Amino acid sequence: MTHPSFISVHRGTAPLVVSLPHTGTEIPDDIADDLLSPWLARKDCDWWIETLYDFAARMGASVVRTAISRTAIDVNRDPSGVSLYPGQATTELCPTTTFDGEPLYKEGRGPDVAARRAAYFDPYHAALEAEIEHARAVHGTIVLYDCHSIRSVVPRLFEGTLPNFNVGTNSGTTCAPELQAAIESICDATDFSRVSNARFKGGWITRHYGRPEAGVHAVQMELACRTYMPEPLGPVGPENWPAAYDPDHAAPCRAALVRIFEACIAFARSRA
Repeated sequence: MTHPSFISVHRGTAPLVVSLPHTGTEIPDDIADDLLSPWLARKDCDWWIETLYDFAARMGASVVRTAISRTAIDVNRDPSGVSLYPGQATTELCPTTTFDGEPLYKEGRGPDVAARRAAYFDPYHAALEAEIEHARAVHGTIVLYDCHSIRSVVPRLFEGTLPNFNVGTNSGTTCAPELQAAIESICDATDFSRVSNARFKGGWITRHYGRPEAGVHAVQMELACRTYMPEPLGPVGPENWPAAYDPDHAAPCRAALVRIFEACIAFARSRA
């Protein structure tokens, strides 16, 4: 299957598919011209997540990533435009504000949602679905693991400081309880805090593809940024965000994530 240049796909041999939907920083020129600030447009990127999880391919996982920024289009939102979190602040399929509510576009300009969906959303999901179906055909049962991160303090989206590990399975509907429990057990054995299905229950990718009865068990992991990087807590600006990736800071989190992937693979093989 041929993909656009902004989509990267690594096909692995294990019953694990890893999705990287928000690590992209590329903004096409026609979109950039309408934006107020390149920095604001990249502010809510899941910074360094592709580096944190770069062990995935070596473990045999299939990995799908888009290089396009979530500001161009968010491939983890319902394409119909329906909110994943009714009544709570969130961003749209084509975001018009940052997580902090700052406007992204110059006055009088805005996204052509239909065109962006065709150009950037649909190719990502074509690639992801192809890897899910290939892995399921080979293994019978697979785990889809959707990788995310967010700043630890975002008052518009949640109160206080976010726990380190935020496990989302849409309230237990997108994967078997045994898999969720195994992931929670690994998180709880660390020095990090963990919550499941609280503020982040899993985005559209987890909810759309998670079909345990059909052999696809989907989990979203939302990491608070301080878990793996030296995050400045509180307001951020171009002078301090994003913080540089620090392998030593990331090491404890990364070790836990390796164990989580081992557990995901073992679970899928036990159900094959």
